[in-house]
Amino acid sequence: MKVLSINVGLPRDVEWRGKVVRTSIFKAPISGRVRVTKLNVQGDRQSDLSVHGGADKAVYVYPSEHYALWRNELPGVELPWGAFGENLTTTGLLEHKVHIGDRFRAGSAEFLVTQPRMPCFKLGIRFKRPGIVKQFLRSGRTGFYLSVVQEGDIGAGDALDLVAEDRNNITVADVTGLYAADAANQDLLRRASELPALPESWREYFRARL
Repeated sequence: MKVLSINVGLPRDVEWRGKVVRTSIFKAPISGRVRVTKLNVQGDRQSDLSVHGGADKAVYVYPSEHYALWRNELPGVELPWGAFGENLTTTGLLEHKVHIGDRFRAGSAEFLVTQPRMPCFKLGIRFKRPGIVKQFLRSGRTGFYLSVVQEGDIGAGDALDLVAEDRNNITVADVTGLYAADAANQDLLRRASELPALPESWREYFRARL
């Protein structure tokens, strides 16, 4: 498990359906080591803090393994690392194996897995395809967010070491499945609604479906 690329981007204004929208989804790889703080990666900044960013969504991770599948589904679309707005493009960390609450170390920084990424309309802006938002969620290839337990420096090529595996054994894919469709699994809903590492907004949503 390791970091393949660190990607950052600053807010920019783009035209979308006759309106100007401010977004930070356009990210590009950077070289060298960078500082990770409680709220973001050095050189990166979220645009709309009402739905993006914050301590629970300080760093967005996307598995490199998904890129080959997307290249088949999006022929002719350029997909460099960072194309999905991720801060860290990784290898070895997949949604059905990573648990909410798992702790990882890369470089001198330590992270906690908090939640899947729920795509918003700005993903459609990035690819100029409004339909990709639903396609992205249905695919289950969502990636996930990290909070920063310990600030530090990271760089491409750093190993991602599992420091502690969450004992509740609920994966990122489990949470995405519950959100998207699986209201019948009341036991998993109950367990997710009590999951300490999952942000309160998610737990409230699951409690309402019990």
